[in-house]
Amino acid sequence: MTTAQRTTELELLKEGLPTRRRRFGWSPRRSDLLAAVGFTGLSVFVLGGQWRAPTTGYLVGSDQDQRMWEWFFAVGARAVFHLENPLGSVLQNYPQGVNLMGNTAMLGLSIPLAPVTAIFGPTMTWTLAMTIGLAGTAYAWYWLFSRYAVESRAAAAVGGLLCGFAPAMISHANGHPNFVVLGVLPLILACAISLGRGARRRVSVVLGLLIAWQIMLGEEPLLILAIGSVIFGVCYLACAPRLAIAMARTLARPLLLAAAVAAVLVAVPLWWQFFGPQSYSNLTHGSWSNDLQSLWKFSPQTLGGLVDGSKVLGRSGTEFNSYFGWPLLAMTAGIALWLRRSPLARAASITALVMIVLSLGPTLKVGGADTGIPMPWRVLDSLPLFESVLETRLTMAAVPLIGLLLALATDRVLRRGSMTATGAWVVLLALTLAPLAPLPISAVVREPTPVFFEKGVWQDYVDHGSVVVVPLPQLADATALTWQIDAKMGFPLAGGYFVGPAGPDDKGGYGAPTRPTAKLLGEVLSSGVVPQITAEERAQAVVDLRFWQADVVVLPTGKNSDALRTTVQDLLGDAGHRAADVWVWDVQSLVGATR
Repeated sequence: MTTAQRTTELELLKEGLPTRRRRFGWSPRRSDLLAAVGFTGLSVFVLGGQWRAPTTGYLVGSDQDQRMWEWFFAVGARAVFHLENPLGSVLQNYPQGVNLMGNTAMLGLSIPLAPVTAIFGPTMTWTLAMTIGLAGTAYAWYWLFSRYAVESRAAAAVGGLLCGFAPAMISHANGHPNFVVLGVLPLILACAISLGRGARRRVSVVLGLLIAWQIMLGEEPLLILAIGSVIFGVCYLACAPRLAIAMARTLARPLLLAAAVAAVLVAVPLWWQFFGPQSYSNLTHGSWSNDLQSLWKFSPQTLGGLVDGSKVLGRSGTEFNSYFGWPLLAMTAGIALWLRRSPLARAASITALVMIVLSLGPTLKVGGADTGIPMPWRVLDSLPLFESVLETRLTMAAVPLIGLLLALATDRVLRRGSMTATGAWVVLLALTLAPLAPLPISAVVREPTPVFFEKGVWQDYVDHGSVVVVPLPQLADATALTWQIDAKMGFPLAGGYFVGPAGPDDKGGYGAPTRPTAKLLGEVLSSGVVPQITAEERAQAVVDLRFWQADVVVLPTGKNSDALRTTVQDLLGDAGHRAADVWVWDVQSLVGATR
């Protein structure tokens, strides 16, 4: 054992934490099984509406995101079974295609679950991903806490419960599997901690594999973890310099090996993401910061939100990333004061506070009003990588830190407290966490796919070109992606819902760049008014159809479909005809000469 390792052992013993003799690995106990069953049961409860129709259900709060991720899962499965390139596809945004690595396509999930997608469909994959994501994230943090932070498995379960089912997690469970399937992150930390305590070099290889896997699941959560880890490391260095320095010395070389392993595995996917077809330089979201008041409010997706009738301060139901509730904030502040002598608790408290402050964005917002007061995030907002981060999501790094504080405090009470103190603590925990209890996420059975797509009638109209659905699939309505999936991905679509280059300097944007004909049809969809079509617009429609290399234009029944049909008829000088339950216009004669 080296001097650094001996120092680590002594400092860990003083801290009251498990030492390196608790190796990185899985040593199951009955409590582990109970935790896994409990977290899984709660996850199924939250997603019970989806489980009532696991292959056709649709989460109401996902807007169009569920369709997008189902499409990613379907394309990933297709890549596996048709031996196609999983990093890009022209099945959307034809003929330019989509850079899947630039779209958080979660290839680290869609590829392993390809058999599920092929047999049961991508909606089942979606249902499993969300369920496993919530339960797996909770269990992974429970596992980390129980092996490296506390002795009591019950205390670790309290921390894991918050980490897996915090309001932010439930919010993202409406439509963002990349911020729900987070169970790899605690394993990354476990490897790093184990290496810092002198684990064998093979753990470095495991760490490299886990980092590579997380990159293929989602890079933004990994970046947020890295930001939080750096801040935590600085705080821990200030609180326990001997231990921090000893661990850093032990960790340096193994980290380099892990980085090398990860780099080899993801070099090609990352090259494709940043330099491949349909890559983009950055994705500017505008300000997505947390309102100060949202920190102590209750999310409308929790039990406390049922009785809290105050104004919702989030821009999207999938981005309620703060909403800790005042009881939890008060409890956390009390624990931080109580455990202030513990370097681990002190570093966790400070890091959580810093991440919350950063999440407030470049200027402070209070009660929905921008005060103009500059905040620390302004310094980082325009830096590479940081500019693509939604700053509201930085609070998600505070969730496991608060979970750690709850676990540390609970562990201390259970190990040192009297029966009376233990009972009082259990009651206090229940009163604190009960308002954050998640409500079941609403789900519906989606409208059936038009017979034209589901029964294969489209095959009579498509040779090698694209299908132009009126209106074209986009951010506001991506239903056509589901129709394409139900048609066994047999044809490419013009337009779509994805992230790709848009505007100057190849900056990223949502959906395909809007062509004039697509814009015209979108206006008719919104207004229901048939415009006076000019000769220039007719000529532009032909140009756009040739750009899309279209075989057929399809108009299903829907909002303002009569006005849309009349508009298409005027644009193409063709009355079209019914095919199954849609209107179609065969445009191969207009486009064929350019192929």
